[in-house]
Amino acid sequence: MDLKEKQKLKKFIATLAAVRGRHTELVSVYIPAGYDLNKIVGHLQQEQGTASNIKDARTRQNVTDSLERMVKHLRLFKKTPDNGLAIFAGDVSQAENKIDIQVYSIEPPQPLKVKIYRCDQTFYLDLIKEMMEHKEVYGLIVMDKRECSIGILQGTYIKLTQNITSGVPGKMRAGGQSANRFARLREEAAKEFYNRINELVNKEFLAKKEIKGIIIGGPGHTKEELVEYLNNDIKKKIIGFKDITYTDESGLHDLVERSQDLLVNELIMQEKNIMSKFFDTLGKTPNKIVYGIKEVNHALELAAVDIVLVSEDMDDKTLEKLEESCIKSGSKLQIISVDSREGKQLKDLGGVGAILRYELQE
Repeated sequence: MDLKEKQKLKKFIATLAAVRGRHTELVSVYIPAGYDLNKIVGHLQQEQGTASNIKDARTRQNVTDSLERMVKHLRLFKKTPDNGLAIFAGDVSQAENKIDIQVYSIEPPQPLKVKIYRCDQTFYLDLIKEMMEHKEVYGLIVMDKRECSIGILQGTYIKLTQNITSGVPGKMRAGGQSANRFARLREEAAKEFYNRINELVNKEFLAKKEIKGIIIGGPGHTKEELVEYLNNDIKKKIIGFKDITYTDESGLHDLVERSQDLLVNELIMQEKNIMSKFFDTLGKTPNKIVYGIKEVNHALELAAVDIVLVSEDMDDKTLEKLEESCIKSGSKLQIISVDSREGKQLKDLGGVGAILRYELQE
């Protein structure tokens, strides 16, 4: 699911999440991929009969009307969509003396595997909320003999989960110690540190089946030395090593940037590449870059825009207008998440920027 699809799903969920029923009158139905729609229609018609037993007259009427509208909506489909269908119906009016029964449906981004019928005071949205989450996760480890940071990369989000420091002495030994004794002390402290890292890595990664791979970074050979202490199941998930300088949270971001060859098909690298092009062009050929909504709209009117970059935090109305303008001018549009450093920079520039087809003179 790309960010544009994610934005559409996010908006759909937000609309439904805002609805509150007076009683258990909001109907949610999940239809699995490949399931016979006629069976669902038959089930909902049975539920209409059952709803006649509801004691509260208004709730009874709202449930019955919602089910009727849902059945009519389902008859518009010739068959169940490839990924199944999530359909919701209920009174969305917030006015006490007004009833407004609405029906919403969406084909989820992943195949539905369960059939659900539920009446409640809120719409049941958990299944489609879960589908918004990035399923592929990478484990990140950056370390040297002084410090280790452990984190995860999920979609475009880099999260620090553990940071520890070691008791390994510096390379300069205290007076009176022999070189051999000092070397042994450093070696013992390093082993103890590696074992502590191993315990934390097991805790963070071992039980997580969604971990697609683990990348380890750091200066020198310490990262390769660490591998000897890691669990075999963890070793099997290691997909690469990268030389980096920093071993704190910023080191995790550096590790992801250095791992472009390993993450070439991941969303975060696609974003980083286009944002790198944006900032590189801004530095070398500033007249081929515009940012800010007024400036981008002006460039779109001149049909000068190659690609518009929009922060995912942009309001829906502005985003829709930008999409319309891009279609008219033959420009591309890409939504950029706010999880990455580059995405935060775009947000600071007003949330929208554009790479132009040609230079605009001031």
